Amino acid sequence: MTRTHEWHDLTGFQRDVLLVAASLEDGEEQVYGLAIKRELEARYGCEVNHGRLYPNLDTLVEAGFMEKSALDRRTNEYRVTPAGASLLDVAHDEIEDARDGLDARVVADGEGTEGDA
Repeated sequence: MTRTHEWHDLTGFQRDVLLVAASLEDGEEQVYGLAIKRELEARYGCEVNHGRLYPNLDTLVEAGFMEKSALDRRTNEYRVTPAGASLLDVAHDEIEDARDGLDARVVADGEGTEGDA
């Protein structure tokens, strides 16, 4: 299997799974499949099938962006790895750069400035 190295190599769903896992970790919650599933469902407003979630979690584990360990006999815990955190940092920087460019364009076009009539 080819190892995924870039943000753009992930599917949108895989990106969302990684983002949700990181946000759950940030809240210091245990990150397990059903917690990720519930958060995705809240974001999407619809059901996320197990058959979609777990293969994508496995792909992220195989790519080295997440790790999986046994919480108990039936439940696995997931953690974002340093490689996954680095990937999120790069994506964040790219989004910030794009936002900065948009903000600069809006100011250059005169939109959003007060007193122009």
